[in-house]
Amino acid sequence: MDSRHEPVNNEADEQASSPQPETALTSQSSLVEEEAQSKPVSDHPTPNDVELEVPAEHEETYAEEVGAGDHHDVAEEVVESPNAPDTGVKRGDLIEGTILKTTPTEVTVEVGATVEGVINSRELERLTTSTIQTLQEGAKVLVYVISAAGQDGRPVLSISRALEESDWREAEEYFQSKALYEGRVSGYNKGGLIVRFGRLRGFVPASQISPERRSRAGGENPEERWGGMVGETIMVKVVEIKRARNRLILSEVAATRESRDEKKRRLLEELKIGERRKGKVTSVADFGAFVDIGGADGLVHLTEISWKHLTHPSELLAVGQEVEVEVISVDPASRRIGLSVRRTERDPWAEVQSQYVVGQLIQATITKLTKFGAFARLVDHPEIEGLIHISELSEHRVRHPREVVSKGDVLTLRIVKIDHDQRRLGLSLKKVDSPEYLDLDWKMADSKLK
Repeated sequence: MDSRHEPVNNEADEQASSPQPETALTSQSSLVEEEAQSKPVSDHPTPNDVELEVPAEHEETYAEEVGAGDHHDVAEEVVESPNAPDTGVKRGDLIEGTILKTTPTEVTVEVGATVEGVINSRELERLTTSTIQTLQEGAKVLVYVISAAGQDGRPVLSISRALEESDWREAEEYFQSKALYEGRVSGYNKGGLIVRFGRLRGFVPASQISPERRSRAGGENPEERWGGMVGETIMVKVVEIKRARNRLILSEVAATRESRDEKKRRLLEELKIGERRKGKVTSVADFGAFVDIGGADGLVHLTEISWKHLTHPSELLAVGQEVEVEVISVDPASRRIGLSVRRTERDPWAEVQSQYVVGQLIQATITKLTKFGAFARLVDHPEIEGLIHISELSEHRVRHPREVVSKGDVLTLRIVKIDHDQRRLGLSLKKVDSPEYLDLDWKMADSKLK
């Protein structure tokens, strides 16, 4: 992640709140700046721009309305001298020069070994007081060549265009490198959000805003949808640059996708089997639930949600719920992570091993009927379910368990099988009164009395 460019405020907002000492250069620009300060600068639409929906087909129009850079008319006003000598610089050059002299109406800058260019009064009026105060003799300054030779033969230079050009070139670098840019939402229009890229205005169409942020965009007009997001940090990618149309298009969706992919790659390298993490449920399906554990989703299979028998994950988990999980598998090749919720909880089978024996009588509640038998949950340990096979329901032949028991019945049953490895408990209804367990029943009753 590259965050070299922190978005800057509008130039009118850069003015210091305390009075600034007046220099020879500030007198001509102060009136312009004061007027700019008296008028609020906003990227927001006016009330007349209210629209109920944001049609995708109109996003290009809304992008055009934003305009990435300021429209400059200085270049069109400069008339080049037809007989001017070759100065060694050309229009469009971006040069770091040295300030030779300042006056209230112009600044002379050395842009070559023997070449002196000029920043004229019209350009100075565009600058803020804080920028003007940096224009001291001997100081280095980045300038943009508007004209290789003006009427007096000297190159005509611009600082504001240089700053903007520098941002355009950096945007090109971000576009070519596909690097992520961390910015701040500075405004909005009918079609999406505006993000400052240095001094440029980047446009994030509604379709390119992350689902998480869009889920918060309720309301019938742009102010209600996007207004609360102004000032928020946002990670984006530069996805389109059209200098000729003054367009800089950004995408939070692409940045979020790439950011999550990178986080998942790192997570797959870091995770260890048996490690426990906090996470948040992101989705629930029939076969399990996905949990975000810090930039990547892992699957909690239905059988790993609880020690109790579940028919669907929604019985215990919901989207947005925070849970603790244990990592049970990591497959970097398939980029899959297996998680368990139940393994972070007490294993009830440890108590089964210590508290129950084959032949013991227990109380259980019928929870489910199948063709081959009935499932019953232990009253003392509801996390444990056992199976009453259809052959263990009655001494008589039973075609279906419903002939003998019903869901919800609380019965006395006998344990006839304990399989700790397979975590299976076999129960019997027909053997509750069986003489073969008479001695055991007496011993169990006697131990309880003691």
